Amino acid sequence: MGRLPDAVLSLEEQARRAYEQLHREPDDLAKNVYLEQLHDRNEVLYYRLLTDHLSELLPIVYDPTVGEAIKRYSHEYRRPRGVYLSMDRLEDVRPSFEALGLGPDDVDLLVVTDAEEILGIGDWGVNGVQISVGKLAVYTAAAGFHPGRCIPVVLDVGTDNEDLLNDPLYLGARHSRVRGEQYNEFVITYLETVSTLYPNALLHFEDFGPGNARRILETYGAHYRMFNDDMQGTGIITLAAAVSALKVTKRSFSDQRVVVFGAGTAGVGIADQMRQSMILDGLPEEEATRRVWLVDKQGLLLDSMRDLWDYQQIYARPTSETEGWVKSGPVDLLTTVRHVQPTILVGTSTARGAFTRDVVMEMAKHVDRPVIFPLSNPTERIEAMPADVLAWTDGRALCATGIPVGPVDLNGVRYEIGQANNALVYPGLGLGVVVSRAKQVTPRMLRAAAEAVAGQVQPGNGEGPLLPPVDNLRASSARIALAVVQAAVEDAIGAAPDDPVQAVQDAMWQPVYTRMD
Repeated sequence: MGRLPDAVLSLEEQARRAYEQLHREPDDLAKNVYLEQLHDRNEVLYYRLLTDHLSELLPIVYDPTVGEAIKRYSHEYRRPRGVYLSMDRLEDVRPSFEALGLGPDDVDLLVVTDAEEILGIGDWGVNGVQISVGKLAVYTAAAGFHPGRCIPVVLDVGTDNEDLLNDPLYLGARHSRVRGEQYNEFVITYLETVSTLYPNALLHFEDFGPGNARRILETYGAHYRMFNDDMQGTGIITLAAAVSALKVTKRSFSDQRVVVFGAGTAGVGIADQMRQSMILDGLPEEEATRRVWLVDKQGLLLDSMRDLWDYQQIYARPTSETEGWVKSGPVDLLTTVRHVQPTILVGTSTARGAFTRDVVMEMAKHVDRPVIFPLSNPTERIEAMPADVLAWTDGRALCATGIPVGPVDLNGVRYEIGQANNALVYPGLGLGVVVSRAKQVTPRMLRAAAEAVAGQVQPGNGEGPLLPPVDNLRASSARIALAVVQAAVEDAIGAAPDDPVQAVQDAMWQPVYTRMD
């Protein structure tokens, strides 16, 4: 008695006060720390605040601010959140999960990272657990995943970050990254353990190194309910923008020629989704592969190059194909565009200004409505700004970007530019997987998610956005989930609820206080 003031505030009033407190923090990193502390002491209030202001707070709890939070993690550490699995103690993997006290029907989702390639800032070891925590926060706020049914996980396999290894406060294993067979055994142990303990859960992989990311997905994707956002999520949201663009051009994926500049995890993931959509639209696999060209820092990828990653090799062009293109040296982007005459040009290179006036105008010579997606972020790394692309093409280009960009006014027309934000896709996709109890994530389900995103915008004649805003992600995620459930049923790997609409709504947790009777 006597330890609390007299007034009793509603959840809405508490959220209003928390929002005011948040805005008194001096910078985005301080706001991130404030939100983490709120998460620790009042989970319902945290998610109510996040849900009410999701488009504003998304960059605080996730990209880009989470990158700074990761760098400071060992120094700002206050309490553990998630499951920390050490490469050095394989025998602890199963007991670590069993200690949570969760049964086989109590978990819907696990997000795991080994933090080798964090959001463009590289290897951050055990600090990368914040990626898993942040991703799950978006899943909950955007698609209603119950936070008590989600588990953030980090695979601590060491780090090659010398600053961390020499930091006395670093919380992870103090040795270089373990690779090869030991690493593979660790991943297999994780997969077998969580799929046994939580047989209905979706296993989301995040920010693994490019070689491991693709290899793990290709090796185990058909055997486990897996999803890799860096490869598949980025590919799907780009595919969604392409679906919208093709509504304007009135063409199908089987008619496209795609050049991707930047052949890392994201770029190859986009290439994969474009190729798969060509196959779904009727092209043979070999022909679909020939319709995609990858260009990286060494130029157009050719089969004679010895330094290609295994995941790039499928798209390497025969060297004989480029005979006569250049006198000597690599085949650069402009030369590739000149000879390929692509209908779609995607940038994931982080090379600012790479889509030069010459490149864009060369493409526009051969295509009436060039589809151009400069997706690199932040702003200082974007391949071209839409205002320039539209000016160079006299408004004919169809654009989407990886950064938020305001409207572009040109020749009396206002063009709205959609942002390719993965948060538009993966929460709803995951919700659909869980509701349908799909055994795996199939190409048809990914395509359905992309089409559901594209179905939320009206691009008109190209002046409208190709992608929706993130202002109402809950409604958007519900629509995507329904489409994914239907695709899972069509692929005969999921069950159709009696009332799919109600099943999706019932699966979406709401941040409200439990009534105490």
